[in-house]
Amino acid sequence: MDRKKEIKHSFKETSVEAGVFQIKNNLNNKLFIGSTRNLKTINGTKFMLRTNGFTTSKELQNEYNQYGKDAFTFEILEILKKSDNLYFNEKEALQEMEQKWLETLQPYGEQGYHQK
Repeated sequence: MDRKKEIKHSFKETSVEAGVFQIKNNLNNKLFIGSTRNLKTINGTKFMLRTNGFTTSKELQNEYNQYGKDAFTFEILEILKKSDNLYFNEKEALQEMEQKWLETLQPYGEQGYHQK
């Protein structure tokens, strides 16, 4: 029982990091760029892809079903730095960061799973 409490306490003490990630199809180099307020939720994204429940990009889901999990890699591109600024808006900052990566990597058409 004490071990369970330790694990629970450790989980609560772990800081939550927001950031931008990519999913890359290693067979055709197509990219999906996403952001999350908790990078630990990438495991949830992997689960949704494995269970055919990723509704954000049907094309990505279809290729994941076709090629399998070993054809894809997940990578954290950038972690959002916390700010002491009273007016800091994490959600807005995260959207700007994601937009920056979309502009940099251009994951559209043959290069990715996003629509312009």
